[in-house]
Amino acid sequence: MSSLNKALIVLKEQGVIALINKVRQRFRAVPPPVPGTVKIGFLVKTEDASRVDWSIPHPAVVDPIVIDKDRVTVAWIMSPPGESSGGHQNIFRFMSFLEAAGHTVKIYIYSAHAPYSIPLIKEMIRSSPSYPNISASIETYTDAGVSSDVDAIFATGWETAYPSFLDSSPARRFYFVQDYEPYFYSVGSDAILAENTYRFGFHGITAGGFLAHKLASDFGMTTSSFDFGADSTMYKITNEARRKEVFFYARPVTARRGFELGILALEHFAKARPDYTINLAGWDVSSYDIPFEYTNLKDLKIDQLNEVYNRCATGLVISLTNMSLLPLELLAAGVIPVVNEGPNNRLVSDNPYLAYTAAAPHALGQRMVEIVDRTDLPQYAREASQSVQATDWATSGRTFVKLFEEAIRG
Repeated sequence: MSSLNKALIVLKEQGVIALINKVRQRFRAVPPPVPGTVKIGFLVKTEDASRVDWSIPHPAVVDPIVIDKDRVTVAWIMSPPGESSGGHQNIFRFMSFLEAAGHTVKIYIYSAHAPYSIPLIKEMIRSSPSYPNISASIETYTDAGVSSDVDAIFATGWETAYPSFLDSSPARRFYFVQDYEPYFYSVGSDAILAENTYRFGFHGITAGGFLAHKLASDFGMTTSSFDFGADSTMYKITNEARRKEVFFYARPVTARRGFELGILALEHFAKARPDYTINLAGWDVSSYDIPFEYTNLKDLKIDQLNEVYNRCATGLVISLTNMSLLPLELLAAGVIPVVNEGPNNRLVSDNPYLAYTAAAPHALGQRMVEIVDRTDLPQYAREASQSVQATDWATSGRTFVKLFEEAIRG
């Protein structure tokens, strides 16, 4: 199509102003790109990603040391933690279990780009109700590697597996895996670099059975797993009356939480039950065009959640990779969670009060309607809460410590 014909179409369909703007954009001077200024970048340092050749296993993997002493020193390499980072909070939870078992923990912060301050991290952890109180030292990971007294190294997020692989320490290598991180990316370099870490030969201790099964099946990785827990001291029923609100874990910045799918499902629910208050929590969603009335709870602190949960009859939690921690927490508070069907969720928890549903907007919304319409819902909610009373993090912690200690002793 000629430029003249394009101009006539714009003039006809959009008017004179639009045509003038199009012409201005066409002839506006655009500076040429400066050669060599676009840098290749990942969560991992590019030089670390370049140096790792997983086809040549690390000596610590080929001939792992056997540790027969009762108390060991364990290094954890992690990205800078944030106050709202559930993954980091869970890492600290399990480090606290190691300390309670008598082991020494050292934390090493690794970051390719993000600026951080060790003193600020320490203060955030000390003051946040989301983090347990631990004695571990915290320092920046450098080329010098972990200290010579370290007996075991845990990689955490995929990017931290690279410095663990490159570290010259003979310490046994572990991988604390909370999600299948290649799914965080489109098919491309980031996904491959994340996937490659499952080929490093580390012993994976995973959150739930889905990851243990997938990593062992797809990569031949040595894996073991602990079950999810729910803190019944924090999450409990305080409202036994019939509830007129619902909850959605809404995180548009985290694609695996299916924000858009959830909004479509809630639109069906809102039309069917307009008298229910819909609470969105996990992110400030005020900038989004959401087609129903809702309460924007933004990013709540962990000690604010139980009060919100106890106002809600059901909660929508979409997990497209490994299951979220929220469904069991919701159950503890008497909320019936609607969760998308799939082995990524089923292999983590088969609790009968989890309302597994096809990942289709109408099906999810309709399941929420069916739950709020139950005539026996208050009693059903009490039973749901009781079903997770024995599913606590202390039990998960004992399992984790047992798996770790068995592994280091060969």
